[in-house]
Amino acid sequence: MERRSTTRALLSLTTAALLAFLVSGCGGGEDASGDGQGGNAQPVALTQEQLGELPDATTFGTLEDAPADPSPDDTSASENGTGTVLHPKRAIAVYDEPGGDPFAKLPRKQISSPTWVPVIEERGDWAHVLLPTRPNGASGWVHVNEATVETATNNFAVLVHRDDFSLEIRENGEKIGEWTIGIGSDEHPTPKGRAYIIASIEEQVNDYSPIVLPLSSHSDSHETYGGGPGTVGIHTWPDESFVGQADSDGCLRVTQEALDELVKLPLGTMVEIV
Repeated sequence: MERRSTTRALLSLTTAALLAFLVSGCGGGEDASGDGQGGNAQPVALTQEQLGELPDATTFGTLEDAPADPSPDDTSASENGTGTVLHPKRAIAVYDEPGGDPFAKLPRKQISSPTWVPVIEERGDWAHVLLPTRPNGASGWVHVNEATVETATNNFAVLVHRDDFSLEIRENGEKIGEWTIGIGSDEHPTPKGRAYIIASIEEQVNDYSPIVLPLSSHSDSHETYGGGPGTVGIHTWPDESFVGQADSDGCLRVTQEALDELVKLPLGTMVEIV
């Protein structure tokens, strides 16, 4: 995927209020394949009405029954690149396992950006993806075919070391940029684990950042923030007093130089927070 791919072009919100609303301060079918993995299992057929009744997998939702990320501490993306990323051309069902039960739908857009999610496992025509909902680390399986899904390769990843207050951008495992950042306070810590960039938002009211990059993770201490879901984001700050400090409400505060590079990354880029 090209670093300046049009799939992640910056899209302004129709109302700036949505940004404040959004970002925190700062069971199974039979295995038709016969291989025991369900790679060729066919998805449960759904009518448009049934699909529409499924809850949306977005940052505003909670999917308590979603499978948990099986390897939340895996940092292989920073070593090899995010890998395959997936974009639904229209709303598609998300299943608990290949050929299993649908429990949500993945919409074509997240906020005002096209939906791109990282693939963490593949079995035949099925892709295991991370979801942008609560609880953190929610995941699910989608059936991949050319009519409904677009895929691409993303060679980039972001690695955040909270103890060192550092953020690295890597391409094919090679570090191409590193900065000292600010993280969440002890009271409102930045959640660890695998997350990814879900959108790119141009700020129009607040002066703390020209662009905000919401992540798929949410604050563990803020159930809501400003009336929204407490989404963790990456953004700058009016001054650099945050550098090397743990005093945000959970978001990652970065310098303008770092943000200028981060906004070039494709949507769906993995952000590994350790």
